[in-house]
Amino acid sequence: MPQSNTKPTVWVLGNGQLGAMLTHAGAPLAIDVRAVDIMTPTDEVLPIAPEDIITAEREQWPESNLSLQLSRHPHFVNGPVFARLADRYSQKSLLDKLQIPTAPWTLVDDHTPLAELYHRYGPRVLMKRRTGGYDGKGQHWLKQAQESVIPSDWRNHAIAEQAINFDEEVSLVGVRTHTGECLFYPLTLNLHQDGILMASISPLTRLAPLQAQAEAMLSTIMQDLNYVGVMAMECFRVGDTLLVNELAPRVHNSGHWTQAGTHMDQFQLHLRALCGIAIPAPQVNFQCVMVNLIGIEHDPRWLSLPNAELYWYNKEVRPGRKVGHLNLSVPNQTVLHDSISALQAWLPSQYQAPLAWILAEFTRQQY
Repeated sequence: MPQSNTKPTVWVLGNGQLGAMLTHAGAPLAIDVRAVDIMTPTDEVLPIAPEDIITAEREQWPESNLSLQLSRHPHFVNGPVFARLADRYSQKSLLDKLQIPTAPWTLVDDHTPLAELYHRYGPRVLMKRRTGGYDGKGQHWLKQAQESVIPSDWRNHAIAEQAINFDEEVSLVGVRTHTGECLFYPLTLNLHQDGILMASISPLTRLAPLQAQAEAMLSTIMQDLNYVGVMAMECFRVGDTLLVNELAPRVHNSGHWTQAGTHMDQFQLHLRALCGIAIPAPQVNFQCVMVNLIGIEHDPRWLSLPNAELYWYNKEVRPGRKVGHLNLSVPNQTVLHDSISALQAWLPSQYQAPLAWILAEFTRQQY
């Protein structure tokens, strides 16, 4: 899409925290970004112009007057991609077609014997709902030793995949322009707890040898889909090999560190790609740690940390719900250590293991 002197309007299908951060990222670029609440029933008709651009902050959405108006617009960028990647069956099929490594898997239908799954994949098999799963939801373990059974309402609605004994989890966030150019941030190291991302660290020198492998995988995927904008690829690292666990056709939680760590964060990168604005290679200014704030009340002490940027989503606090995140820049080890020590005192028990993980990773860097 060529550059224009006309101020573009970008509509976002969904008005959660990702939509809000896209809105904020548009202001310095004079891009009018409007995140739309598609969850509340309304007869409202949006004043969308023919030249406006539509994107989404989620892979799935309920059918409503507003979601239909947005998703049927001729400039709904990546429209066919969202449904394709939201379904784990079609997402995994795409990876197999492109010969991108992923965990061995199969569709579970009415005729899939449990014994065959154990024979093919071992005594522990992970079932995943084809659609709707996130933050550890929509998953069911089959364990031979516990005589597990396949839930009857999961047949024809789930895949089964081999449990992967991985070394760690990493992700790559990249962007593809309308002209097919692909640019990437450094790989990010991630820690999940109960299926929810708790913390991310990037960049890490020790992950650099895997960068080219990851970029080749994600660029192959984006080129095949003719995708435009930011996409995230979550992977398992098994030795020197990466296996794709999941793809997200949007800005992503594991890319939040770019808000503090780079000169051009993932939200601005996405908008630039959609609107055909020039994208120089993202420059890393600081090593950065991102800590997700999950199901906890706002604490004003977080703002006293000298290296912290707080993003509070202003949501109702509920157990397991992402309500904000902290980006901690790392000018030196002392500043990081002091900030993590403070957070260890301020955050509840479920944060102690992730915070210890962060300190251990930075201790490892020194050797």
